[in-house]
Amino acid sequence: MHVTSTAFQQNEQIPVEYGLAGKNSNPPLTFSEVPPEAKSLALIVEDPDAPGGVFAHWILYNVSPAVMQVMSGELPMNAVPATNDFGDQAYAGPKPPSGMHRYVFKLFALDKVLNTMQPTAKRKELYAAMEGHVLDQAELTGRFTAVG
Repeated sequence: MHVTSTAFQQNEQIPVEYGLAGKNSNPPLTFSEVPPEAKSLALIVEDPDAPGGVFAHWILYNVSPAVMQVMSGELPMNAVPATNDFGDQAYAGPKPPSGMHRYVFKLFALDKVLNTMQPTAKRKELYAAMEGHVLDQAELTGRFTAVG
């Protein structure tokens, strides 16, 4: 399984427009080689370099496994947004407090639909609900440098 973007390549700079101080819209994403037995997808975007530890910028679950592309600024088909670490149920673009941070787009193919999850759920709750149900996963890492 793979997750890619036309906006940036693996380990390259994420364009400023996708940052919190830019247009703050998600970069376009393409999913490929999703296992045919997948019942749903989950997407978690994390900053592992945040000062307080891993920080979630975007959390989606119950994405249709038929989704192959997510356009910039759009929510994928059937996707349910969970609560990111800003306390919002939406995409929050990169804005590191200083230096360069990595932003990891993690895609998970699941063998079930997560019907018991609530939009108020956070990253740790989603990881717990996915435990034992991940068929495959893929990652795309971009970099973003603090501005100003």
